[in-house]
Amino acid sequence: MYDLAVMWEWIAFSVRWLHVITAMAWIGASFYFIALDLMLKPNPALPDGAYGEEWEVHGGGFYHTVKYLVAPARMPEHLTWHKWQSYTTWLSGAALLMIIYWVGGELFLLDPTKVDLALWQGILISGGSLTIGWLLYDQMCKSKLSGHPTLLMLLLFVILVIMSWGYNQIFTGRAALLHLGAFTATIMTANVFFQIMPNQRVVVADLKAGRTPDAKYGKIAKVRSTHNNYLTLPVVFLMLSNHYPLAFGTEYSWIIASLIFLTGVTIRHYFNTMHATGTGPHWTWAVTVLLMIAIAWLSSVRSGETWEEAEARELTPYEQKFASAEGFEAAYDTVLGNCSMCHAREPVYGTMKWAPKKVYLETPGDVARQADQIYLQAGISHAMPPPAAVQMDDEARQTIIAWVREVRGQ
Repeated sequence: MYDLAVMWEWIAFSVRWLHVITAMAWIGASFYFIALDLMLKPNPALPDGAYGEEWEVHGGGFYHTVKYLVAPARMPEHLTWHKWQSYTTWLSGAALLMIIYWVGGELFLLDPTKVDLALWQGILISGGSLTIGWLLYDQMCKSKLSGHPTLLMLLLFVILVIMSWGYNQIFTGRAALLHLGAFTATIMTANVFFQIMPNQRVVVADLKAGRTPDAKYGKIAKVRSTHNNYLTLPVVFLMLSNHYPLAFGTEYSWIIASLIFLTGVTIRHYFNTMHATGTGPHWTWAVTVLLMIAIAWLSSVRSGETWEEAEARELTPYEQKFASAEGFEAAYDTVLGNCSMCHAREPVYGTMKWAPKKVYLETPGDVARQADQIYLQAGISHAMPPPAAVQMDDEARQTIIAWVREVRGQ
């Protein structure tokens, strides 16, 4: 049965759920340890080698945390490593990218109005590009730039802006922002895998062997952890962006994504300063608001393919397969009558200004391109159209189901 599409949708849902769960664990641990490190206070009564301590209350219990600049004189029996949250987040995110943007690449990955590429070429760019950022960033961190942290972060920002622009020249808007998030997350996880964990293992190995660990290993790990801390919020925004066409579906989406990285810096700077001093620099919120106003303005600039241009555009083989199938004409009329008032380049329903998720259902090519989603959203499920807007009868839904299953031979 073509309801294999349902199973595939639930696989994607499950992987996304895993991705969200592990991302929450990773982000929570990252934020907690950065805050903990900044809130540490010195105490002359601390053991030798200890830098500071912190008292906390949670769940009815008191917790006493002591930080050592290098390591304690005696290695504790139980040592907790915080690494699997990062690894599982990246692996589940990579799997989700493959499910949506590789397997579903004909629909979601490439934008034929921007560049003429075969799907395999798009997949090659998608996978290969994720490693570029890490290689450049890692070399910069190992160079003399490591002594100039502000300059290092500025250069990383330049790389992110270039990648944001580059992705937008090839991929659909939602794929471009998602890949920029994956590009950044790859840098973050590679920091954990290639730098933070190996350096911490060196320290532990020295302790077990009775040697005095070199403090430089802890310093390297801390620098990379701090960078990850400032990159976290923009990555979360980019991962959520595919739900909001004003973020991904405008001409200047690559600039919007770039500005989001700056808001991540201003917000984290406020909280990091507050954890360290007890009060945060309130000017950071003013800067953040101004950046968001600029983003909102950029998102309102109307652009993109017109209805006439879309209708005149030649159908791809994928679109042609659905457009030439038996039952397409009836399904097309059904979609026009139930969906296109909202899913139009200039919506006519109520006060709507933009098509939801920038999904257009006006031309034959539009409807053919979205066949699978129409089947899932308005065929076998009643997710669309919203019942408060249009009450679509079962006969209309069966028309859609019959059309798509005819194409799939099921």
